[in-house]
Amino acid sequence: MSVSEPAPRSVPEPAPGSASRRQVLARSGAVAAGIAFTGALGELFAGTAAAQSLGHRGYGPLVPDPDGLLDLPKGFRYRVLSREGEALRSGEGPVPSNHDGMAAFPARRGGVHLVRNHENRAGGRVPVPTVEGLTYDPAGQGGCTALTLDAHDRVVAERVAIAGTAVNCAGGPTPWHTWLTCEETEDRAGTNGYTKDHGFIFEVDPADPHRTGAVPLTAMGRFQHEAIAVDPRRGVVYETEDAFERPFGLFYRFLPEKPLGGTGSLRAGGRLQAMRVPGVPDLSSIQETGAVFDGVEWADVPDPLATGTPVRLQDFGKRGITHAQKLEGCYWGGRGVYFVSSFARSAQGSAADHYGQIWRYEPDRRRLTLVIVFGPDTDVQLPGESPDNICLAPSGGLMVCEDGDGAQHVFGVTRHGEVYPMARNAQNTGTAEAPEYGEFAGVTFSPGGGTMYVNCYTPGTTFAVTGPWRR
Repeated sequence: MSVSEPAPRSVPEPAPGSASRRQVLARSGAVAAGIAFTGALGELFAGTAAAQSLGHRGYGPLVPDPDGLLDLPKGFRYRVLSREGEALRSGEGPVPSNHDGMAAFPARRGGVHLVRNHENRAGGRVPVPTVEGLTYDPAGQGGCTALTLDAHDRVVAERVAIAGTAVNCAGGPTPWHTWLTCEETEDRAGTNGYTKDHGFIFEVDPADPHRTGAVPLTAMGRFQHEAIAVDPRRGVVYETEDAFERPFGLFYRFLPEKPLGGTGSLRAGGRLQAMRVPGVPDLSSIQETGAVFDGVEWADVPDPLATGTPVRLQDFGKRGITHAQKLEGCYWGGRGVYFVSSFARSAQGSAADHYGQIWRYEPDRRRLTLVIVFGPDTDVQLPGESPDNICLAPSGGLMVCEDGDGAQHVFGVTRHGEVYPMARNAQNTGTAEAPEYGEFAGVTFSPGGGTMYVNCYTPGTTFAVTGPWRR
């Protein structure tokens, strides 16, 4: 069944099967974005010295770090908060590996609670230690750890927040200051030694993990979850599905029975739906920055638990559903939700090729807009898979984590669509000497906006970056 937004502004429905796309490249914002992603700026994404030419568009060129960890613009500094293999301050075991999604929440006396995912699969390098009352499946090696920082970004506590989960990739914060951690797997009990089904979302309270425990939010679906974003007015939860092989993933929304009800309210259940863009079965077919689609529809998921068939393969009726390859980052900003398709490759079954899209969905208008598209038609040649995790910067633009081959960056995108380098991983670059490249993940800012926190995936490292953010 297709339904409209909860209490939306009325928008006429398009004719069945017809595309509602209209180009808005003439709008000033779209033109600026289109210019910003063509020509010489394409070199920037190959990790070259093109950053030198950005000047006022960013914070200047990246300065090589003499310690070989993190290159930043002049005036910025970093602090290493935590590295895999070190002892957790709680004494529960070592810091787990594969640092991924992360969020920051306010703590007492100007401090910060950080909650961090660990994307460990079966046989992970450093598993999340099992802790009584916080372990879902003893055979699962993923989970989350929580750090408490003082007002000067010094670590005062570090502990397990949830254990026994699997492939905890990204997630997202809730308005009541908890973290929703997402399992990017559909493995069932009996697979890889697991004793329980996986593929769920779990709620984590970074200030008191035992308050939330290890309870799967089953009504939110069982699939290859990547990230979530919560509409702070309606309480609707948007979810991405990272599927890079056919059938590709879907973009979902969860309508909770108790929206904005605080910790534990999502356990009350709700309805899971998938996005349908009339006339667009595959988002990769859209290549024009600024393309707009009105009259977006939502269809109920027949079997959210995927008891017999994966959700993306289920029957959504004659009108079908909209798919996209490699749906990843998800973030709420202003009056809409931004989400990322990291790449699309026609050789793998996508309708067209691109090296990254950032979409915005506005619930009030039921409108979907392609905010940014990276190559090949835009002349921006991104190596590998990019972008991935995203968040809003204090300046009002976006911070985007790159996930590809070779040098890895955090890029900033201004309100006008201009791109600049913010950080480069100097630990490894995917060379023969360091085959496990260190993608960035979990970029987030402190509640006051004065510190950017970001993870390096391999070797697992969490950084705090300070500097002239308001400049």
